[in-house]
Amino acid sequence: MKKKYEKPVIQKLQTGMTNKFGTPSTACLKKIRSRIEGVEIEELVQKFGSPLFVFSENTIRNRYRTFANAFTTRYPDVEFSWSYKTNYLDAICCILHQEGESAEVVSEFEYDKALRIGVPSNRIIFNGPYKPVDTLKKVVLGGGRINLDHYEEIQDLEKTAADLGKTVQAGLRINLDAGISPQWTRFGFNLENGQAQQAMKRIRSGRKIQINGLHCHLGTFILEQKAYGIAARKLCDFLHHCEKEFGVSIEYIDMGGGFPSCSRLKGIYLPPELAVPSIETYAEEITGEILKKFKRNPPRLILESGRYIIDEAGFLITSVHAAKTLPGGLRAYVLDAGVNILFTSNWYKFNIELTSEVPGPNVPSVLYGPLCMNIDLVDEHTYLPSLPRGTKLVLSPVGAYNQTQSMQFIRYRPASLLIGRNGEIDLIREAETLQDIVRLERIPDRLRLTDESK
Repeated sequence: MKKKYEKPVIQKLQTGMTNKFGTPSTACLKKIRSRIEGVEIEELVQKFGSPLFVFSENTIRNRYRTFANAFTTRYPDVEFSWSYKTNYLDAICCILHQEGESAEVVSEFEYDKALRIGVPSNRIIFNGPYKPVDTLKKVVLGGGRINLDHYEEIQDLEKTAADLGKTVQAGLRINLDAGISPQWTRFGFNLENGQAQQAMKRIRSGRKIQINGLHCHLGTFILEQKAYGIAARKLCDFLHHCEKEFGVSIEYIDMGGGFPSCSRLKGIYLPPELAVPSIETYAEEITGEILKKFKRNPPRLILESGRYIIDEAGFLITSVHAAKTLPGGLRAYVLDAGVNILFTSNWYKFNIELTSEVPGPNVPSVLYGPLCMNIDLVDEHTYLPSLPRGTKLVLSPVGAYNQTQSMQFIRYRPASLLIGRNGEIDLIREAETLQDIVRLERIPDRLRLTDESK
């Protein structure tokens, strides 16, 4: 039987050439990763299947300690609070809490999840724009910390305080111009147009809330370190104004997160090791500005890093299900992992590594996921040799946001593993089954199918 005719395609290969940034062309590179933390990838796939998330405990702890050291060596009083929305797998959170982090949550779901694994309420910071009254009451009763986001929330917290017959302490979330674009203005009260000042007046008139902290979160994957210095300076100036004008005692400045990992953001041509500043430069900007304003007794500094700590610790093993040639001649592959579990592929270009050597030249290729959607695109342009069905690829870094933003669409979500400090292989999230998906569903009796029709 004759093979189906395929139109020949001529691709220009630039062996040994360099691009305009002086780095080798991806057309001549083949990246091989056969192990993760010393464990054979084939062994993991044989036991747990593909696709498969794998996390490195060593990397998590080392990244956290690098982050913490950058600030504690420059500032006398720092609290690190793990951002649950970045990755709220129980085992991941427990590692960071073992390292000394408190919990930063943005929903009652995350709050309950932190309590469930043993985090005391007074070690939880509650942020976000949606905090139902019942949840506010639970957090206040437990001694949790709340950063106020809008006027209705002020009103809700005042009602909670009145119902409980007590005065409640809270922080005020502020958005400000730190010289970067886009400016995150949807959260908190704007500093430049006077909203923050008016919010303080409103809170003082209600006499139910005592503001004891200021919070600001500039955005995500912020590559401009000086923006943090500007934000810290403006928060310090507003702190001094509040203490003088309203007689409050501000105990902490919460600078939020947004620190970048070594991911390659789409549209940035420089490799991450050149494009992403060191965490020490961010620490220098933040602590330097605060210490200029406080010669003694500076406020507690709170940082809520997530991406910087967890992203490089996460890998996704995926397999080639099929290969095809697109009408324009471009080589395309269908993987068993797509945007359902790799939501961040919309913004980041992952490192792509083969688990073993595949012969042949690298040619421009597209990686699609398994979903019946045209937008299920893992990588729109990468260089790979001709990959046989079943070839394993390793995508990284994928530790940040892919777990929490994954969705049950068409496919079950895969298992997640943790490789421990001594090479232990622990299953930290089982692969989903039909029972997991339908457990909450109910069929009315009048709609039930007969046994015959089943």
